[in-house]
Amino acid sequence: MENTTPLRKQYLDIKKNYPEAIVFFRLGDFYETFEEDARIAARELEIVLTSREMGKGLKVPLAGIPYHALDNYLSRLINKGYKVAICEQVTKPGETKGLVQRQVTRLVTPGTVVEPNLLQTKQNNFLLSLYLTEDSCGLAFADISTSEFGCTQTNISELEAEISRLSPAEIILPKNQSLNLPIHLKATISKLDGYYFEADIARERLLRHFECQNLSAYGCENMPLAISAAGALLNYLEETQKSSLKQLERLSVYTTADYMQMDSHTLSNLEIFRSSGGNSLKGSLLGILDQTKTAMGGRLLRKFLGQPLLKQSDIEKRLSAVDYFFEESLARTSLAKSLGQIADMERMANRIRQKTILPRELISLKNSLETVSAIHRQFGLMPPPRLAYFLNGLKPLPEMLDIINKTITDDPPSTLGDGKVIRAGFDPEMDKLCSLAGDARTFLSQMETRERERTGIKSLKLGYNRVFGYYIEISNANLGDVPPEFIRKQTLVNAERFITPELKEYENLILNAKERLLEMETGLYEQVLNQLGGFYSALLANATALAALDVLSAFAEVAVRNSYVRPVFHPENRLDIRKGRHPMVEQGLGYGSFVANDISLSAEDCQIIILTGPNMAGKSTYLKQTALIVLMAQIGSYVPAETAELCLTDRIFTRIGAREDLSAGQSTFMVEMVETASILNTATSRSLLILDEIGRGTSTYDGLAIAQAVVEYIHSQPSLTAKTLFATHYHELVELASYLPRVKNYNIAVSEDRGEVVFLHKIVPGGVDKSYGIHVAKLAGLPKWVIKRAYEVLTELENPAKKQPKSRTCQSQLQLPMTGQTSVLEEEIKELEIESLTPLAALNKLYELKKKAEEQGL
Repeated sequence: MENTTPLRKQYLDIKKNYPEAIVFFRLGDFYETFEEDARIAARELEIVLTSREMGKGLKVPLAGIPYHALDNYLSRLINKGYKVAICEQVTKPGETKGLVQRQVTRLVTPGTVVEPNLLQTKQNNFLLSLYLTEDSCGLAFADISTSEFGCTQTNISELEAEISRLSPAEIILPKNQSLNLPIHLKATISKLDGYYFEADIARERLLRHFECQNLSAYGCENMPLAISAAGALLNYLEETQKSSLKQLERLSVYTTADYMQMDSHTLSNLEIFRSSGGNSLKGSLLGILDQTKTAMGGRLLRKFLGQPLLKQSDIEKRLSAVDYFFEESLARTSLAKSLGQIADMERMANRIRQKTILPRELISLKNSLETVSAIHRQFGLMPPPRLAYFLNGLKPLPEMLDIINKTITDDPPSTLGDGKVIRAGFDPEMDKLCSLAGDARTFLSQMETRERERTGIKSLKLGYNRVFGYYIEISNANLGDVPPEFIRKQTLVNAERFITPELKEYENLILNAKERLLEMETGLYEQVLNQLGGFYSALLANATALAALDVLSAFAEVAVRNSYVRPVFHPENRLDIRKGRHPMVEQGLGYGSFVANDISLSAEDCQIIILTGPNMAGKSTYLKQTALIVLMAQIGSYVPAETAELCLTDRIFTRIGAREDLSAGQSTFMVEMVETASILNTATSRSLLILDEIGRGTSTYDGLAIAQAVVEYIHSQPSLTAKTLFATHYHELVELASYLPRVKNYNIAVSEDRGEVVFLHKIVPGGVDKSYGIHVAKLAGLPKWVIKRAYEVLTELENPAKKQPKSRTCQSQLQLPMTGQTSVLEEEIKELEIESLTPLAALNKLYELKKKAEEQGL
């Protein structure tokens, strides 16, 4: 350390407090990174890695970015999971003896981002805190950009489902705990000292934050693990984004039993939030339903999809509101137009509180408040009864609107300091400063013109830089005409720079005015934000009401476009859907092309459907559309069907497709069995089970035995009896219907004509004994020889008595005989178009065929 510069010592003192973060160290107009931070920044940001001498014989790796480009580079690092400590200059040069003082003003992590351009507009940016025991877990989450703060305590088996639903950007864990994330989730893991998760420490942190004596009013008094997670989360925010703590005014405590449960596999299999093919919004249920116009509405829709309701009265409130917008097309269209003019008021409210909102954003907020008044006139003065519940928080804020109108200019810049943010007339002293600065700038412009005329130097120009201040620049060709009173200040390659006493005098006047103007405008702007902060709760209430109206009117819009109907709920444990459709597949095929199907499931009669039929005929589509219709109904949406009579479903389970977990050392079959075991151990009589090809990952007889045992267990276990759709290629399972009274057989209708197979995609009663797998292989484009040979083998397998000796079969495979079966040679002859052959071509073809026949010993 003896050979290092004071600047390096200052840097090292700061860096040691943030060993896991990249430190952006402010040096003038740049943020610099050093050593390993510089290597990472250069690699990830694709900027130049250089070096700087910071001591005798000590060159340190260096990479920097311009200060005004911070957000762009910051977003790239945060999106890749890095943490960044922003170290600012907190004193001005000359104010203190020695170095400018620097300190970290904020630590930006993936879960504590507040900058609008670093956030997904229609998706929450959750920071998740977990405290795990052997069989239970405490979970707390916060989005500091929207002020959401919630917690719960649940079984460890439900943790993965909650993580998948929240899709956090960052997860906090005690240092002695670890976590295997769902495969699709890429969240940064941050470790916190276990001390902060201790029950007494966490409880005390929550009590101090909410300034209360106990947590009974919040509903988590008897949730010690949830308290540990929530208290640790507050401590983490205090270290990284202390200014955000005051926004977390409410703690929402919930239990997973309040909502329909879906594990991560179900969310993925049903393509709720992203499509399985492209892993994108397009092709997902969210992509179909998201006709929202506001960022708040988009985030609320995600919440609806992740937490379908279990209380019928709450579902009916949503459906009644959708009814209104479905019937009142003019009101729906008008509202959509108005909502399209609403900014993200929820995040703006929090940015006002944090004093990070930009002046231009206040103009967007002003326009949004004017639109709120218009929406209130349309719906709030005489609320339609079906909307009344959702309009409670919708109230115009004329006082807030008045403050913005009186203080902020109509077209302010993004930054402060030029006197163009605060409206003229609001503060007389600032008006004087603006006038003074404006007069000085006018003088400088006039001075440039005057000096050109006086000296006769047409190329003379006035300029400014931060090192030399204002100067007069004259090219080398005109140096002979420079007046004697010009004082040389700087020599360039092609010019010289000068100052004059008069220019220096106005420079001091301008710079002092600019400095005072920045200070005064910043102070006045902060006063404005303090005033606007008084409307924080009212602004959030408006945002909440607008988000609900947005989602419910979007449901109605989707229903009108796609001919959806209102579902009906009843207390019996049955569902009856007429002409149901798969919402995503229907969109892909185009209107009118999808083949609709009925389904009836009942705990009393048809509890389990054994569905047989060929691949590609629509079995999986039928299974998934049933689950999707149930889910859509319980979020308050209309559904793709002619009619839908449903019961409340507490859980949807799906076991679809082949998947392996190499990280856990589990084969495809093992994963299948683990998932099936979880379903059988946690499903209830009110659950819906979607099981596709259980047992296919092992030998035929083992798989068949497991599949049959699973069906028998679901049917006969008194504590289970869940409604089940069971798709299979084990045709032997259709026999179960003969002795299990609540098992029914259905199949996919197929038409055969002259050896050609047509899938009708229609579900009909009864089982089938053919899979048409070779037909599917033909559609997939397998070589003709393979298809024909497969038919040969199939015939032998289906008729064991006619099976040829093994040696003959082997010979058949090698020699492609014509005896008894159509050979490749015979097929080639059949496909000849004789009419199109010339005599010479026909003779050549005949010679070619003769040669092939001889080679095959024919």
